[in-house]
Amino acid sequence: MATGLVSGSSVLYCKLKLYKERGYKEASWASGVTFKRSCGVSKCLQVREHEFFRTTFTNNRAPFRPLTTVSCLGNDATKYFDFAIIGSGVAGLRYALEVSKHGSVAVITKAEPHESNTNYAQGGVSAVLGPLDSVENHMRDTIVAGAYLCDEETVRVVCTEGPDRVRELIDLGASFDHGEDGNLHLAREGGHSHHRIVHAADMTGREIERALLKAVHDNPNIFMFEHHFAIDLLTSQDCSEIYCHGVDTLNSETQEVVRFISKVTLLASGGAGHIYPSTTNPPVATGDGVAMAHRAQAVISNMEFVQFHPTALADEGLPTKPTKIRDNCFLITEAVRGDGGVLYNLGMERFMLQYDERAELAPRDIVARSIDDQLKKRNEKYVLLDISHKPREEILAHFPNIAAECLRHGLDITHDPIPVVPAAHYMCGGVRAGLHGETNIRGLYVAGEVACTGLHGANRLASNSLLEALVFAQRAVQPSIEHMEDSHLDLSALDSWDRPVVPVSFGNSVLEEITQRTRDVREELQSIMWDYVGILRSTSRLKMAEQRIGELEAEWEEYLFQKGWEVSMVGLEAGEMRNLFCCAKLVVSSALSRHESRGLHFTIDFPHLEESKRRPTIIFPCSPVKGRWSSQQPHKQLHG
Repeated sequence: MATGLVSGSSVLYCKLKLYKERGYKEASWASGVTFKRSCGVSKCLQVREHEFFRTTFTNNRAPFRPLTTVSCLGNDATKYFDFAIIGSGVAGLRYALEVSKHGSVAVITKAEPHESNTNYAQGGVSAVLGPLDSVENHMRDTIVAGAYLCDEETVRVVCTEGPDRVRELIDLGASFDHGEDGNLHLAREGGHSHHRIVHAADMTGREIERALLKAVHDNPNIFMFEHHFAIDLLTSQDCSEIYCHGVDTLNSETQEVVRFISKVTLLASGGAGHIYPSTTNPPVATGDGVAMAHRAQAVISNMEFVQFHPTALADEGLPTKPTKIRDNCFLITEAVRGDGGVLYNLGMERFMLQYDERAELAPRDIVARSIDDQLKKRNEKYVLLDISHKPREEILAHFPNIAAECLRHGLDITHDPIPVVPAAHYMCGGVRAGLHGETNIRGLYVAGEVACTGLHGANRLASNSLLEALVFAQRAVQPSIEHMEDSHLDLSALDSWDRPVVPVSFGNSVLEEITQRTRDVREELQSIMWDYVGILRSTSRLKMAEQRIGELEAEWEEYLFQKGWEVSMVGLEAGEMRNLFCCAKLVVSSALSRHESRGLHFTIDFPHLEESKRRPTIIFPCSPVKGRWSSQQPHKQLHG
């Protein structure tokens, strides 16, 4: 892969300018960036100064005949839809409800539909809904938190359209908390200058997911495919253009490969928190979307900016320890600090004022680094977050889920402080997207955490994630519909992509050995990322991580192939491992290329902000001669 900091505006996030064409927007990469490709998928995407590569949403040059039906059809092995959506969080479900008015929709999800980062979001959705607030205030807070790396146009769009997206959720049946005056209760979180967080107690994501899933369930044009692990995108290349035609999946319950052919594909698969051993993300967050898109030649941006939530529940500090290791950390929402929670070290010293005048209300990157510094200086394993000075009834009303979880382990948060520690939480980088969720691959759109829209810059402002997902899910709808209407498909060409193979010929003992070895390798990768690519970084440690990850991946692949594994074979754990390696390498590569400390990326070798470095990190994919399995798309691809 080729990684670099792309030159451009000193203020804005290497902006995507948008031009009118045929009644909708056409993307053009600005700031001197272009994608110059020749025929053949093995060519690298490269940077050229002072040129523009423009993407349109029509398929006039695509060598496919029309597929006349718009309904779901096909057999068990191949299914056909107008729209395929990978992921069942807020972005995927909201988009599905809109595009279902225009065609058949497949929602493909790796586990149960509710198992997504959305469901675990506690805090809420930030939107300008109070009389004293303004779009300008929200924009300023977002840009300051993002260390001035945000795309100003994207920030304006999201902050302006956000309130309408929240009202639409309410119309769909989402129930949010109201105050005594009957208006929405608006909370405040770190980095926000005003109360603007719409919430449902401390279970906002769960309530949004409930409302959206009900609406999806009642929609006859939407088909939900549970326990389908997305393997790779199906792409073709017509000289200078790459097209997406769907995705191959593995039904993890039946162990069958199912191919989804679609006119439009939305990638809404969430983040990659499980490249680290301690994360608030659910087990499904293994970076599948970013890795698939990278292999399919999508452009990736800003992967060095991994947000560590400052306050995940520290099990070691609980009176009664959990009986088993959690799949993911229990999140203590930002709203606890926004509601007056105070951080102490184990000596009961309030420490945040030593680091920032905003104290506990500083942005997450600052709070996480401050906690990390306290833990290292004092050789302690957690700090304490205290909200017990607030009225008991108020605590239980605002944070019932947190109170109940802590009480299960012998801790009453109305009397005692909560033990907390930072944990990997959110990927601010991802697949590079325009203002309508479009990518450099025609027919492929992205929304939610898997996308890098430019909203978050170098650090996400609290509760802006659900907001971004809602706004971009909606903005991707119209161009998706127009692409679908212009799309063509040649049914006779569908077997030109090699089908993945389930290793049914392996004996159970061999598969068990492979599974156990893969789990061990996964833990080792996570340990490397935590030790060398965590909250505080250095060039030497990043290079050590790069070397060790490369060696570990080579050893794992050699082990697999010695056991008889082939690159065309698929398995859930092996597939996830492949994607974790890919995302970890993208994070390390991006981090090595940023020679400054900005937002979530803090390195002791370049400890200061550099105005000349205020640019996004862009990864243009190549197909190296000796590339690893994790970075290569195994499908035979069609050429025009």
